Amino acid sequence: MDSGRAIYRQSASRLTVVAHLFGILAFILMLVWLLHYRGGIEYHSDNPDRVFNAHPFFMYCGFIFLVGEAMMAFKTVLSRGIVRKSIHMILHLIALCLGIVGICAVFKYHDMIREEDVYSLHSWIGLFTFCLFCLQWVLGFSAFMFPRAAPATRASMLPWHVSGGRALLYMAICAALTGLMEKSTFLDLKNHRESRLINFTGLFVLLFGIFVDLSVALARYV
Repeated sequence: MDSGRAIYRQSASRLTVVAHLFGILAFILMLVWLLHYRGGIEYHSDNPDRVFNAHPFFMYCGFIFLVGEAMMAFKTVLSRGIVRKSIHMILHLIALCLGIVGICAVFKYHDMIREEDVYSLHSWIGLFTFCLFCLQWVLGFSAFMFPRAAPATRASMLPWHVSGGRALLYMAICAALTGLMEKSTFLDLKNHRESRLINFTGLFVLLFGIFVDLSVALARYV
């Protein structure tokens, strides 16, 4: 039994390293795209494009990268339960705050260019994911942190909480990929280097999510 647990722990640790790698690569590529090709990131700019650039940046950092890190921190870090729960909760709270900034940025951008809000599949998926994420965080905090539900209630909620978290990560990735495709289509890019950069960014975002999910799934058996 102990040898089996050691194998799962080793596999989960290796997958976590790979997940970190893809997450950092996606972050770097997104920065290159937004800073080099799209003119920079500035929420309070008079340039609507620079305001918009805050949207993909904050949404990726919050709802994908930090959420993935929070999931791996709880499942793969060797520490006391209360420490892992606290890190998990705080990272999700930071992700929620970054997500709010990212959503405000795209609404501000639409106001600046006088464009309709929430008309695309990307925006529908994104807002639905955001609402579910808020609900997940509130229920998780009240059930597992404060004031804490009864042990039987926590035990019955835990599988739903874990499954919901994994589903929300994939929903956020789906929103990111549809957003990248939508932006690429609107830009009608003639620069193939920028097109490939966007494609690789989306690919690494997807691979980050897959390896986060795999590491979390294997960590169940540790």
